[in-house]
Amino acid sequence: MIKSQTRILGIDDGPLAPWVLVVGVVFRGGSWMDGLVSCTIQRDGLDATDKISEMVSSCRYKDVRFLMTDGVTFAGFNTINIGKLHRETGLPVIVVTRRNPNYEKIRRALERLPHKDKRWKDIKDAGDIHSISLGTHSLYFQYAGVEREEVEKILHLTSMHSLLPEPVRIAHIIATGVVRGEATKKP
Repeated sequence: MIKSQTRILGIDDGPLAPWVLVVGVVFRGGSWMDGLVSCTIQRDGLDATDKISEMVSSCRYKDVRFLMTDGVTFAGFNTINIGKLHRETGLPVIVVTRRNPNYEKIRRALERLPHKDKRWKDIKDAGDIHSISLGTHSLYFQYAGVEREEVEKILHLTSMHSLLPEPVRIAHIIATGVVRGEATKKP
């Protein structure tokens, strides 16, 4: 059962650098921020799943019920494996994106990187991409360890002030603001 105060850890990364800041914010539903955790991952590395899993598992916020990420790629093309993240943390994972991913463009970009097959596998293993109408826009999502109906309830609960759900929107603002000194709206 999804309650209005369900704890969600929204996760997003900051601007690109050799080491990229990843911020997680604990939200009660979409209305109240309770806490913050962070870690760093390597740009275009292979450590995002493990570092985020460690960040989540070692945090003191044991009442978190869902993880929500802004996409499956962090720090350039440091991909997360959402099934592994779900298994290691014991928490359902919801991935959101503003746009339907262009897999052909992603595949071409991966050609320039080492371990392209592992990265592509992580991207494809995230599963089918679904969409949901929120107001006048659509939001795209994938998930692991949870039923689609629950995901849709969480997205409606947390998408209050913009198309992006509050947990990932605020994680993005904090990560960007810390690194750049200020954060502005995404174009």
